[in-house]
Amino acid sequence: MDEPDIFYILGNRVRRDLLSHLTCTECYFSFLSSKVSVSSTAVAKHLKIMEREGILKSYEREGPFIGPARKYYNIAISNTYVATVTPNIFWYRGLDIGEGPSEKLERVEIDLTRIPVDGGSLLQMVNSFLELTSELEKILGALQAVESRRDRLMKRIKERYLAEIGDMTQLAILHYLLLYGEATIDELSDRLNLKEREVLVKAQELDRFVPLTIKEGLIKIDGEKLKQKLGGVKYGGEDKGRG
Repeated sequence: MDEPDIFYILGNRVRRDLLSHLTCTECYFSFLSSKVSVSSTAVAKHLKIMEREGILKSYEREGPFIGPARKYYNIAISNTYVATVTPNIFWYRGLDIGEGPSEKLERVEIDLTRIPVDGGSLLQMVNSFLELTSELEKILGALQAVESRRDRLMKRIKERYLAEIGDMTQLAILHYLLLYGEATIDELSDRLNLKEREVLVKAQELDRFVPLTIKEGLIKIDGEKLKQKLGGVKYGGEDKGRG
């Protein structure tokens, strides 16, 4: 199959939202429809487009109750994409982050000080551009390795959270915070298609397992309390231990 037209796929808000939900877990059609603010007909159209482009794959599975099998979707690719758009450069690259040679990459050194970018002859400038491209390839290799490891770790986080805690909405909030660093309650309400009060309650429940700061409508993971919890240090009036 040809490389998917990722910019076309990501150019639509509904498709981005559907992909975001699918990164938490495999989803059946009616669940996905309930999570976005468009009709089920529109959802079906977007899912069909992404399946056609090779972004998604679908399959049918029997539900827990008597009735027709449900159609499930999950993401079929493991890529990261880099793009540059300026008055002088339009360039993009798709990188496969499945397990491979990039997994062995441990250390990368980049030195831009030795490469002149101002002045010089035409040939000198061409040579500088090629040298910068060589440095860029090192960065892309590092990005490929980092994203491969983040992807594998996120999978394990999801599996562990669902096995030990079992709350899908809490996991969706954690997933979003890990990816974006912080989020407003309003933003999560819109993304998860929940009332703001419901988001706040779920965030407070999540805080029992992963320390958060929830202040003035902003939620983020509390890195200091997380380190304290890993070290068995008391915080919030409790000794959280190493659980």
